[in-house]
Amino acid sequence: MGEQNVSGGEQGHVVQARDIENLTITPPASPPEPGSADSPLLRYLRHPESWPVAREWQALPAGVHRARPGEDGTGLPPYVPRDADGQVRDHLRTASAWGGMILLVGDSTAGKTRTAFEALRAVLPHYRVLAPPAGGGKLWQVAEAAHGGGEPCVLWLDDLERYLGPDGLEPVVLEELGRSHVPVLATMRSKPFQNLRTGPSQQVLNVAEIVDLGRLWSESELSRAAECPDPRIADALAHHDLYGVAEYLAAGPALLREWRQAWSADGHARGAALVAAAVDLSRCGLPGPYPTDLLTEIHERHLRDANGSYLRPEPLAAAFDWAGRVRHGVTSMLLPADDGLWEPFDYLVDHAGPGVPDWMWDAALTHARDDTDRFVIGLHAYGVRPQAAETAWRQVHDHGHLLGTYNLAVLLADAGHTDEAEALYRQAHEKEYPRATNNLALLLRGQGKAAEAEALYRQAAARGYTKAAYNLGVLLEELGRTEEAEPLFRHMHDQGFRIATNNLANLRKQAGALDEAETLYRLAHEDGVLKATYNLALLLAGTDRAAEAEELYRVAHARGYQHATYNLALLLARQGRAEEAEAFFKHPHNQHNPNAVYNLAVLMQETGYPEEADRYYRRASAAGHPRATLGYANLAETTGRLDLAEKLYREAHAQGYVDATYRLARLLTTTGRTEEAERCYELAHRGGHPEALVELALLLVETGRSQLTDDTAAPDDGPT
Repeated sequence: MGEQNVSGGEQGHVVQARDIENLTITPPASPPEPGSADSPLLRYLRHPESWPVAREWQALPAGVHRARPGEDGTGLPPYVPRDADGQVRDHLRTASAWGGMILLVGDSTAGKTRTAFEALRAVLPHYRVLAPPAGGGKLWQVAEAAHGGGEPCVLWLDDLERYLGPDGLEPVVLEELGRSHVPVLATMRSKPFQNLRTGPSQQVLNVAEIVDLGRLWSESELSRAAECPDPRIADALAHHDLYGVAEYLAAGPALLREWRQAWSADGHARGAALVAAAVDLSRCGLPGPYPTDLLTEIHERHLRDANGSYLRPEPLAAAFDWAGRVRHGVTSMLLPADDGLWEPFDYLVDHAGPGVPDWMWDAALTHARDDTDRFVIGLHAYGVRPQAAETAWRQVHDHGHLLGTYNLAVLLADAGHTDEAEALYRQAHEKEYPRATNNLALLLRGQGKAAEAEALYRQAAARGYTKAAYNLGVLLEELGRTEEAEPLFRHMHDQGFRIATNNLANLRKQAGALDEAETLYRLAHEDGVLKATYNLALLLAGTDRAAEAEELYRVAHARGYQHATYNLALLLARQGRAEEAEAFFKHPHNQHNPNAVYNLAVLMQETGYPEEADRYYRRASAAGHPRATLGYANLAETTGRLDLAEKLYREAHAQGYVDATYRLARLLTTTGRTEEAERCYELAHRGGHPEALVELALLLVETGRSQLTDDTAAPDDGPT
């Protein structure tokens, strides 16, 4: 269940739908409770003089993956400039002046941490680096320490997902850091980013400047790498068709291959199972490192599921030795931590293959240390194992945590348990949590309780929740109160809330102010609002600027906007570009779109492929397209299948299509059934068909009659 802030055109019509917020990792801005004086975070924060200076900091402590050692024993090869360097460094300069977060997103071993590290040393060499340990404290304390440290500093959050959750990186923490002009430089693997961005975790992630870093290098990056004299780079370049350069240097593919091959009778089945236990616990969201006893317990089930007794697994001590052995001078599958703790190599986590077994979620929850662990496990389970998410969040809710209450309500609403969801939303609403107020309003709006929904949206908006103000505007527009909706959208537009800019453009378009609507759509489009890109294309297509509209439709199509794919196909068909139109009508975006299937049938008929047209008309008719039966009847008539054509015309007539009644009359005339044809012409004429009266008059003349009959009965033999 993702964001549903829908507004704008759909196949030529302006459509607006409501917004629903998803899972959140952002608690309300309430006064924090004092943290534990003995927490690792507080111990770290008490000594700002120990925070490294960026120009003196080393890459490995920063979190950069080790690489294959060089001939001279060096741990890391020279840095090869990446295409994203300029973007990262520009964002970092801006954030150092005004505050803000830069987030590098990419696969494990894509080079995110190295790129961020090199940017930090290049742009802010004299800054202290505040790199707090994950867990064990409240991140609002970081903002206090950064403000009081006495020297400029940057907050470094490698693997950002470790810092999200209750008492984690909250919007209020980011705001406080921004007021102190403390930039935040963070990295995040692609899979956690995709898992967490669809919920109200967006409230944190959406304020970041996102920089995507590809696993496979571009031609320009490969060219720069070729100029590097380090033999390790040259070796990686030789494998770049399959692997990214940084990926190969970090030995990720080699370890993944060895792990997969270990599940055999002559391999290391127990060692592979130990690695699988750590990998799956990580994929469930249980933070590591993991105790030896836990991996020992969990791996037995993995081994049993793989028919372990037939694989003749090695002894446990040998299995840990194998899993913890360093390969290629780089890393091991299990990374040892203090006191007998282990973490999986994150490359294996990202490339483990099929989903986590159902029983693993129960195991992860059983070994969760606190409600923060349970909460994060719920985030990872949401969307893939909702039962586990419900179990996790019920426990957090039962312990009195507001975020557990809210997320449980979202999950239950998604599953259709609206009564319990409403009760939970009301609990969170009464504690003045505006996201719950917003979603309660949404739930009630869906039940037709518009007045109560409006009051709740107004309360949430008054508490500073911008999306509630947006939803209020959408509701007012749906109720026909556009004179109230427009000032709301305009105010949010002035504040830079570009989805509201799109909605304001819709209203101005409806009012006939096309130039203003175009300007507004362009602003929202340039700021990345996909609906605005599509709506701008609709506007331009309607004003005979087809080339510009086509370009924008293609942009929206490439970004996954399904209606753009359909409208692009229509545009191409109208221009006579049949082959291109056919390809877009057949695109997977249109797989479940009856309009696309119907128009594809029309296109096939017009371009001389009646058999394909026949097939697509039947598909569109079965999918319920209102004009498909009539189109199929016309095709049947033109291909000489008159009995089928008559049957289909009668069906379309029964569906209320006047043109079907008229065409049925013509068909009846040609087959000599003039009395029934006369009645059909009369019905078509009374239904407004422009040619029916003339045809009726001609029929009366031909049959020697001179006046219309009052008989308006339906044709003989109703629809079959």
